Amino acid sequence: MSFRAGVLVFPGSNCDRDLAVALRQAGADVTMVWHKDTDLPAGLDLVAIPGGFSFGDYLRCGAIAARSPITRSVVAFANRGGLVLGICNGFQVLIETGLLPGALMRNAGLKFICAVETLVVATADSPFTCGYAAGDRIRVPIAHHDGNYIADDDTLAQLEGENRIAFRYAENPNGSRNSIAGILSGNRRVLGMMPHPERAVDAVHGGTDGVALFGGISLALAEGALQGG
Repeated sequence: MSFRAGVLVFPGSNCDRDLAVALRQAGADVTMVWHKDTDLPAGLDLVAIPGGFSFGDYLRCGAIAARSPITRSVVAFANRGGLVLGICNGFQVLIETGLLPGALMRNAGLKFICAVETLVVATADSPFTCGYAAGDRIRVPIAHHDGNYIADDDTLAQLEGENRIAFRYAENPNGSRNSIAGILSGNRRVLGMMPHPERAVDAVHGGTDGVALFGGISLALAEGALQGG
C-alpha cells in the first residue's frame, strides 16, 4: 500500500535522506519538509523526525528544533491522532515537545557510542512494531551521545503498566532505565526510539531487521487501523 509521509529537515539533520529511502522502500510517497515551514503538507499519514544534530545540539539535544515553526504543526498533527516517528535526535525532539515523557541524558559512560546493538521487541501492539512479535531480537545500529533514557518511578511504572515500551536493549549500552530503547505515546501513535532502523533496511549495510518497522506502518494503514492526521 502507498501512504504519504513527511520527513522533517533541520539544520544539522544527517539521517533525513536515509529515513526517506527506508520509507519509500516500504511504499511511502515522501515529502521533505523544511523546519521553517509553518504547515505540514495536506493528507499525510506519517510525520518522521530523523536523527542528526539539529541546530548543533545547542542548549539541549532537540530543544531548539522542538521550537521550530514546523514542530508546532507536528504537535497539532499528533494531537489529532496522526502517526509520528522520531529516531535518535527525533526522539529527543519528541521529548522536548512533551509528546513523549522522560528525558534523554548523556550516556552513562560519557562517550559517543556507534555500534550495532541487539534490541528486544517489547510489544507488537503498535503500528510501528506490528511487523514483529513480542520478544523478537533484532540487530539495529545506534549512534548517540545523549541516549540514556531517564524517567521518574511513576512514569516508568505507567510506561510498563500500559505496555508502552516498544524496544529494550538486550545489553544496555548507555545506562537507560529499564534498558529502554524506545517508547510509545498513550494512544500508541507516536514512537520515539534511539536506535536507527532506517540504517537496517538493506543487506549491503549489514542487516535488514529495520524493514519490519517500516513495513508495519504500511500494513497498519492498509488494514485501516490508522487514519492520517
